[in-house]
Amino acid sequence: MADGQETRRTGGLSDATARLGGTIVALLRSRLELASVEFEEERERATELLVLVLSGVLLALFALLFASIFVIACFWDTNRLVAIAGVTLFYVVLAAIVILRLQKRRREKTTPFAATLAEFGQDVAALRREP
Repeated sequence: MADGQETRRTGGLSDATARLGGTIVALLRSRLELASVEFEEERERATELLVLVLSGVLLALFALLFASIFVIACFWDTNRLVAIAGVTLFYVVLAAIVILRLQKRRREKTTPFAATLAEFGQDVAALRREP
């Protein structure tokens, strides 16, 4: 008879609590997997950007160095000081443009893990709607 009573209680509060706990764990697991995927994507994107930036900077520096030497060599006999001043002014203007662009990009920074945060927000909203 004790066995018959145990089979009738399978749909009780403890089962509902266990299912709710399982659902919450599965929900948290899926959100953590999403965060993990986004973190990996951000890491790969940052690595690629770093390699591209360093390569671009190195190549641009070589190009500017040889262009500067060429300009100064062309005017060495006639106006060497004007040529050196012109090349220096060119670099100062470029540096100012780069600094302004960097400041603008820092202000436009996007939020990392935006999709994960949005999913957590939807989860919280859905849990608050349910009784």
